[in-house]
Amino acid sequence: MRTFVYCFVVVACWASVVATGEAQMIVGHRGASFDAPENTLAAFQEAWKQKADAIEGDFYLTKDGHIVCLHDKTTERTTAGVAKLNPAESTLEQLRDLDVGSWKHEKYAGERIPLLEEVLATVPQTGKILVEIKCGPEIVEPLRIVLEKSGLRPEQIVIICFNEEVVKQCREKMPQYKANWLTSYKQNKLTGKWAPDLGTVLKKLESTKATGLGTQGRDEVVTAEFVRDIRKAGIECHVWTVNEADQAKRYAELGFDSITTDKPAEIRKAILGGS
Repeated sequence: MRTFVYCFVVVACWASVVATGEAQMIVGHRGASFDAPENTLAAFQEAWKQKADAIEGDFYLTKDGHIVCLHDKTTERTTAGVAKLNPAESTLEQLRDLDVGSWKHEKYAGERIPLLEEVLATVPQTGKILVEIKCGPEIVEPLRIVLEKSGLRPEQIVIICFNEEVVKQCREKMPQYKANWLTSYKQNKLTGKWAPDLGTVLKKLESTKATGLGTQGRDEVVTAEFVRDIRKAGIECHVWTVNEADQAKRYAELGFDSITTDKPAEIRKAILGGS
């Protein structure tokens, strides 16, 4: 009888941990960016081929009001130094003229910086997209228009951002979409303490009204206790960027709603087994 009660309690506790979201959703980081050039249509299509449950892409607003997919503040890295354009100071035409595939492999020559509309169009009926905003609140209204025209259901779209004001405005102006506040961590070399600490994280989540936390996969910070306290606040837990099987298994066991990775197929197999 005691064994039965114990098992029941364990199952109940586990159910409460994963109840706020879809545990172990595999998210293709900038697409399947280990295999294809990041933030290109080729990378996103590859992620879907690798059976990712969702894709994640990074977005800026251009000088002429378009939303384009790019991670860095300039195009220097993904054009192999050919052009150093800042999206906010460039037009769509200027950005689309750049080859952002050749740096990865010659077979991707001619890949262009995609529009948000084009990335959204790759999402299947069963898929989701995490839209990471890399600029400020000026993108919020143009973003609302593009998302609402996309034809995707609200539950297929999650907005994510490090910028607290962006998260707050997205929650206010687009409450139909989930929005995650993102954070990384830095360690004080003198004290050994990591920042932000749990208390600060909880305050940020409350002030932004974020529906989820997107946390860096820093094992020293993201403990079982950390996850427990985030869950107690009714907040989903998402982790990035996890490319090692053992670490992915750890976060799966902690009950994370999603694991973002450059290697969707490999991490999916590590967690779920099979193909």
